[in-house]
Amino acid sequence: MTIDEQSLALAVAAGTNAVTAVREAMGYSIDDLAVTCGLAIEEILELENSNTTDVAKLRRIATAFGLPEIALITSSVHERTRTSPLG
Repeated sequence: MTIDEQSLALAVAAGTNAVTAVREAMGYSIDDLAVTCGLAIEEILELENSNTTDVAKLRRIATAFGLPEIALITSSVHERTRTSPLG
């Protein structure tokens, strides 16, 4: 399964975390993603819970899924801005 940039943008606009949307669309568990991209489960959970927007980690995830890096980074930053008390 795959996810395109438009579907990702729609998912984020609807309130879904960008990393979660991509992971679920691709049929991956958090454990699967950790193994695939080389991040710790805790790092992925931090990204999915919007506790961090670490561009290097987002790049690793995008690369693991064969997505353009900018799609996941832009969606995550947009989501973080939307949920921020200052956003």
